[in-house]
Amino acid sequence: VSMEEQFDCIIVGGGIAGLSAAMTLARAQKRFLLVERGAFCGAKNVSGGVLWGQDLAELVPNYWEHENAGFERFVNHRRLSFLDQGSAFSVDFKSDHFEATPYIGLSVLRARFDAWLADEVQKVLDETGMGTESFLATNVRVDELVTNEAGKVTGIQAGDETFEAGCVILAEGVNNLLTRKAGIEPAYVSSDYVAVGVKEIIQFPEQTLVDRFQLRGRSGLTNEFIGSATDGVEGGGFLYTNRDSLSVGLVLGMNALKASGKTPYDILNTFKAHPAVRDMIAGGEAVEYSAHVVSTGDARAIPSRLHGDGLLVVGEAAHLLLNAGKAIQGMDFAMRSGILAAQTVIDAANKADFSQAQLQSYRKALDASYVMKDIKQFQGAVHLLHSEAMFSEIPNLICDIGRQFFTISNEPTPKTWKMVQNSIRAHSSYSRVLSLGLRGALSL
Repeated sequence: VSMEEQFDCIIVGGGIAGLSAAMTLARAQKRFLLVERGAFCGAKNVSGGVLWGQDLAELVPNYWEHENAGFERFVNHRRLSFLDQGSAFSVDFKSDHFEATPYIGLSVLRARFDAWLADEVQKVLDETGMGTESFLATNVRVDELVTNEAGKVTGIQAGDETFEAGCVILAEGVNNLLTRKAGIEPAYVSSDYVAVGVKEIIQFPEQTLVDRFQLRGRSGLTNEFIGSATDGVEGGGFLYTNRDSLSVGLVLGMNALKASGKTPYDILNTFKAHPAVRDMIAGGEAVEYSAHVVSTGDARAIPSRLHGDGLLVVGEAAHLLLNAGKAIQGMDFAMRSGILAAQTVIDAANKADFSQAQLQSYRKALDASYVMKDIKQFQGAVHLLHSEAMFSEIPNLICDIGRQFFTISNEPTPKTWKMVQNSIRAHSSYSRVLSLGLRGALSL
């Protein structure tokens, strides 16, 4: 690509947000350049999680019919577990309505999924004859955004080369150096709004997973954990089934982790040793370990402005994530924001106007979408989930009730209301339980 070439858009980052924008632009036959720092799209993402929602079907119609589709398993079994030191009380839901396509959830390993999605983008470019007009360029590190005298972003600087475009989409992830350089957000995000994610990929023979988790075909399980999973540190745990492995990990509050003096790996080992988790991962081999910073889903971390003259910010670069207790949503938000940003670029290119005034329609579209509506609507749940009661008091109370209810002994059995009463007295108070219950009901 010569430096004289003018693109409609340059996308910085080949993750889900960037590739979703690229696919949308490719289908509209707009000229774009996507640059990715890794050797291939997904190279820097060693593991994955769950992609919720059905936006993927918009990008790649009938993806589930592809022999080598990039996902691991579709989710038809969901479980939420409350843990105390030795017990687990779970809400478990499995339904065949989850088996209808497009699937509502997919477990993915990002190195594989992102590479597959990049290949799908290239296929569309080749099919539409745009393969010599738009490009996916890997092993490219962007050093600076290029601006004109009026302050409008007009391209990128990568080493000695400059590439020009009507606008730039920043899809650089949570380590958003260019977003900060552009003045979209302060140089440092408060540690109140970020967490440390730690994860292991634990490998098994595929049949072992099928038997252990009662899977069929490519069906899969997601399990979220609240309580002593985090060894007294604010946060929660997760376990997802892949094709022949499990993704097992924790999300830990940055400030709480620092105050605890514990290492993420030590807490992960404690989680893996819990009876409920230990039996699920028994006999597996840990083949990958990763730790990285993630957003917590606190809306206060989202910049007030996600656009500028010739500039749009998407995905985790904009801190678009939500963990309200029932699922960790990040990849679906990245995908939807990438699509919306690309649609904004298409409109701008058709009008030959990439000004801030024109590009602000991206934020309007984002606010009107489920992304910002859910982030705003479930802030109470985000704050409740990160309160101390949710990783000690409430899980201990729930597990104590469960232990009494399911224990059959050669003694007179108290009524269930008496068991609940005993547990509340042991772990909390009536006023506290009522207050937390009301807060939880209103939050969710």
